[in-house]
Amino acid sequence: MATSSQQGKVDRNWQELLQELRVAQTGVQILTGFLLTLPFTPRFEDLEESRHAVYAAVLCCAVAATFLLMTPVALHRALFHRHARPWLVEAAHHSSRWGLGTLALANVGAVWLILDVVATTWVAWLVATLVVLFVLVAWVLVPAREVKID
Repeated sequence: MATSSQQGKVDRNWQELLQELRVAQTGVQILTGFLLTLPFTPRFEDLEESRHAVYAAVLCCAVAATFLLMTPVALHRALFHRHARPWLVEAAHHSSRWGLGTLALANVGAVWLILDVVATTWVAWLVATLVVLFVLVAWVLVPAREVKID
């Protein structure tokens, strides 16, 4: 049985996680919606078959991110009134991390695909690589450094 202070911490963690998910879900839903409309545009048919494969991979990442970022809500509904909040917070944490990772992949892929169409393949690779580096620094290196400082 969790103490009052432990339960308070779990509740705070849950509320913070939900707030973070609200931000991430908005971004992933916009990207996924945009990607779902692309095949219905006139220029889509003009893309090479290899670009269609890239598009399919990017779309799959975006859809996976959408579901992974919605998973905590679905789990909460499934476990409502079952006193599973500590487990739920942990599961939601992992689902959110995977969701953010697949969202990052979808964004990098979308940047590459768009720049490959409107600029050159070289520019697409350059900018996609810069986006990957930015994500690694902002999402991995900065938090790792902060943990070492504390």
